[in-house]
Amino acid sequence: MRIVSGRFKGKRLTSPKGMDIRPTSDKVRESIFNILPREFPFKRALDLFAGTGAMGLEALSRGAEEATFVDSGVEAISLIRKNLESCGAEARIYKSSVQASLKQFSRKGEKFDLIIIDPPYSSTLLREALEAIDRDAILADEGVIVAETTKRMALEADLKSLELFDERRYGDTVVYFLKNKVVSEN
Repeated sequence: MRIVSGRFKGKRLTSPKGMDIRPTSDKVRESIFNILPREFPFKRALDLFAGTGAMGLEALSRGAEEATFVDSGVEAISLIRKNLESCGAEARIYKSSVQASLKQFSRKGEKFDLIIIDPPYSSTLLREALEAIDRDAILADEGVIVAETTKRMALEADLKSLELFDERRYGDTVVYFLKNKVVSEN
């Protein structure tokens, strides 16, 4: 596993030992970031269920000014720290549940330009995270959410201010791209 592009291009990342953490493959990560604008407009990235931190590190490598990593696992937090250190990068790391972190960000009025969500595939955590982001309005106006799951899990969430604008499939993986709904002024 390595950083695909940007200032950390080619840096090797520490991978998990077991099957508890499922990092996004280099190929899928490269495809995701190639879909996003070339002139990387995302200054504040949030990597939820961060695992190894590869997605947030890719955002930092491509021009994000800051990244925040959230994961509840001890091994994941250790991997994120090691991978940040190997890239010479600094970031905020929260060892907590995604729900607790999202509430904290909302209370502080924090907004993120790029939110990456990659929960365990066999859970309802994607829906719960999307609904919390929607409810608490932590996505910046021109921001994008990149949500990864398995093709066996449909994107089912009760969203009022977010909308799907793209969807890509890579083998068993499906990646959803969401943004804030445009409000018409009629």
